[in-house]
Amino acid sequence: MNDKNKYKSALKVNEGVEQPPIVNPNIKRFKKKRKLTAKEYIDGILKGDMSVLSMAITLIESSLPVHKELAEEIIEGCLPHSGNSVRIGITGVPGVGKSTFIEALGMDIISKGHKLAVLAIDPSSERTKGSILGDKTRMEELSVNDNAFIRPSPSAGSLGGVARKTRESVILCEAAGFDIIFIETVGVGQSETAVHSMVDFFLLLMLAGAGDELQGIKRGIMEMADAIAITKCDGSNIDKANMARVEYQNALHLFPPQPSGWTPIVKTCSSVTKEGVSDVWQTVLDYKALVTENKFMQNRRNEQAKYWMYETINEQLRHSFYEDEDVKSKLEQFEKDVISNKMSSFNAAHVLLNQYINKCK
Repeated sequence: MNDKNKYKSALKVNEGVEQPPIVNPNIKRFKKKRKLTAKEYIDGILKGDMSVLSMAITLIESSLPVHKELAEEIIEGCLPHSGNSVRIGITGVPGVGKSTFIEALGMDIISKGHKLAVLAIDPSSERTKGSILGDKTRMEELSVNDNAFIRPSPSAGSLGGVARKTRESVILCEAAGFDIIFIETVGVGQSETAVHSMVDFFLLLMLAGAGDELQGIKRGIMEMADAIAITKCDGSNIDKANMARVEYQNALHLFPPQPSGWTPIVKTCSSVTKEGVSDVWQTVLDYKALVTENKFMQNRRNEQAKYWMYETINEQLRHSFYEDEDVKSKLEQFEKDVISNKMSSFNAAHVLLNQYINKCK
């Protein structure tokens, strides 16, 4: 057998089919983006770049120390360019149609030449800590408008369902040129004070025909409201909505006068027919004109700034305490001592705090 036949095999390898061309000729463009500097973030935000604004808000919401430092630089750079918007808090009972109402009111506002940012707070699960973040899907028309920016954020269990960094996000949105800011909250509860402490106007949405109109409504929420809007005032529900409007207006008269000098108003509206939506916006404008003239709006913002300074101090102290290694190592034993009645809850807290404070000296 010659050498040629010695290595001959019954197997035959075909050349195969010709490779097709690249489906996307621009595939090389999709590379991992380099990290932006604080100045690049600030410049992008001031130019109204929505991608840069979104990335900056993500940094603000991050708990990583490196992101926190960068976020603080960005906020400080944007702060001089903020404060030129009307900040509106919107809350209401579950099922009242907050997202539908926001889209109807938002489109009406945009048609008048404004730019709108919606910071929609989605409730986080207490078990999984996850959120659906579905506001963009519920605001189909508004979410594709060039003059609107919708940012759903998880509440992460924070006070009143307001994301921990919502106030800082407002500053960035204002620096990006948005002159109307909506903060949509999870729902009605005592913790809505957190929303009230960061907005100029507080709007409460309510339903008609859901039983006793005033049942279950906390006095504190009613007192905070600058206006109440009865939604779904259409079809067979019109008479019920008008009746509810009278009842709510009478209830508001029972409360003490507001320090702003404003008398809260109750309106009816329909997000479907758009009837009454413009009236709600006119109410906001009337309020703004009053509180701007009597200087209440600026004084309120000054008080809010101080409030959030102290809130941030409290938050940082709390975080620092629980992240301390000595505290972590002793907490479990102290818990056992409290449960077994070897130590009172107050004494355990007192000892831990004293040890932490002495260590920090």
